[in-house]
Amino acid sequence: MTTSFTALFDANVLYPAPLRDLLVQLATTGLFRAKWSEDIHKEWISNLLKNRPDLKRKDLDNTRIAMDNALLDCLVENYRELIPSLNLPDRIRSLTVNEI
Repeated sequence: MTTSFTALFDANVLYPAPLRDLLVQLATTGLFRAKWSEDIHKEWISNLLKNRPDLKRKDLDNTRIAMDNALLDCLVENYRELIPSLNLPDRIRSLTVNEI
């Protein structure tokens, strides 16, 4: 199945493992294209490590690698140079550039 729909997964949906797993699994079906950036990875991983000291960075890095390998063309790249050109609050500007 091929679709024209693209969903940008922000850190808030990648943070909870059950939701992250469900969304990545759905994306593997071709229902939609999933996208995220290295910055988004850094955000959900750092927040999990801060809030869940029982988790290990190596395990979360392995999850990140598995996600990137599960879906072709999932990483948004070359967006940082666009960020300063948008006149929006920082958080919204970053997300908007990823969506572009």
